[in-house]
Amino acid sequence: MEHDHRFASREGRMKASEIRELLKLLDQPDIISFAGGIPDPALFPAEAFRDAYADALTGPAAGAALQYSTSEGHPGLRGWIAEQMAGLGVACGPDNIVITSGSQQALDYLGKLFLSPGDTALVTWPTYLGALQAFSAYEPNYDRLDPMGNRAPEDFAAEARAKGGAVKFAYVSPDFANPTGETLTLGERERVLDLADALDVAVIEDGAYQSLRYDGEAIPPLLAMEIERKGDIEACRTIYCGTFSKTLSPGLRVGWVCAAKDVVSRLVILKQAGDLHSATINQAAMNVVARNIFDQQVERLRAVYGARRDHMLAALKREMPEGVRWSRPEGGMFVWLTLPEGMDGAALLAQSLETARVAFVPGSAFFADGTGKNTIRLSFSCAREEMIDQGIKRLGELIRLAAAPAAV
Repeated sequence: MEHDHRFASREGRMKASEIRELLKLLDQPDIISFAGGIPDPALFPAEAFRDAYADALTGPAAGAALQYSTSEGHPGLRGWIAEQMAGLGVACGPDNIVITSGSQQALDYLGKLFLSPGDTALVTWPTYLGALQAFSAYEPNYDRLDPMGNRAPEDFAAEARAKGGAVKFAYVSPDFANPTGETLTLGERERVLDLADALDVAVIEDGAYQSLRYDGEAIPPLLAMEIERKGDIEACRTIYCGTFSKTLSPGLRVGWVCAAKDVVSRLVILKQAGDLHSATINQAAMNVVARNIFDQQVERLRAVYGARRDHMLAALKREMPEGVRWSRPEGGMFVWLTLPEGMDGAALLAQSLETARVAFVPGSAFFADGTGKNTIRLSFSCAREEMIDQGIKRLGELIRLAAAPAAV
């Protein structure tokens, strides 16, 4: 039976993730994959979690760990997160924190909270594909957020009105963004906050990679900068989304939102309607593991991933033909390649899988308007040195061959 005519209008805007589909290639042993932006499972603190789950399921605590919980989340974990946020310059308390099933759920809830059909979300060009997927379900329009400040606020507002709605928020991933690996400067962060103030809209700050800095000077989160301006988190429009997926475990699906209590209370209502609460036992285990080993785990990841980033950048410099440009991230998991004009990343991927057996993500998926066809994303987080050497060599040869006809 065909149900298409019964589905809501929003269903037509919901598309499968190219990245999730590409992850299936990891099961093919001859594929060298730079596709999935996922942590290296060899670095997961499995023993720490094993012990935490054993403790949670022992004695009187077992009942609580297996029971329903509050929608706000585990009190101890929220307290620890508030302490961590304070260390980033975000003065807040546990009541400013709500636990979500990964930061992806947070993005979905924030889209639901702010967007009516026809409203406008400001996003960078390119931006995180998962954010586009989460927001698109609520039928918005997208406009290009320019952290350089080259457009006047009234231009954004007028464009949104012309499309039948209003600007509702600006979404940014300021540190080592997915997919580009780029970081907003202090001045660019200031301009995003200025724009949000001028438009009277929220700022959704995606801090997924904030802990994974390998070199360079740390820059305060936008929420910390806004608190510095306004004196109190309750006066701030910035909403910070954090996650343990890139540091401790993606499989447990534990993330959080840190924001003014007014926003948190509304997210709690959405949480109650959505899944009641995130898994109780996972939160209990995460609270123990985070308190015991978070700092040393982050230091371990920085050392390993930083070395892999350096190795990939060196391989790109050695193997890429003239006309290819790439980002040089100070942290995170990604390097962003711009191919020669006219080259199509999706076509290159198809050819690469057939001949070179190297996987990556075509860049157009990260653009709200489907442009950026001559870009691709490479992830180094799960790539050992020999994989990087062989994979980048094959990819360089493939790009050189693909560009050859245009040079004739």
